[in-house]
Amino acid sequence: MKHFEVYRNIRKRAMIMGLSISLFALMMVSIISSLLIIIFSFNFSVIVGLLLFNALLYGALVRWVRKPFHVRRVRTYPMTISLKQLNPIDYV
Repeated sequence: MKHFEVYRNIRKRAMIMGLSISLFALMMVSIISSLLIIIFSFNFSVIVGLLLFNALLYGALVRWVRKPFHVRRVRTYPMTISLKQLNPIDYV
């Protein structure tokens, strides 16, 4: 009997141009905003700068997908909240 994987697990591993779907969407937003900036600006240095920025962004995202760095989350709040006074003196 064939065993099929759950569809949502397939979507988690989906890759477009070496990027996950969310990172690919971020790249497309960057490219579309760059195109809008290029349309409304006629400066050659802006065009070259945006092309360089998009190339560097793509390289950084591909590098991050291959070797992701882990962000350590620090707990802000304690496990339990109490109104008990923290006092070093023992009243035994």
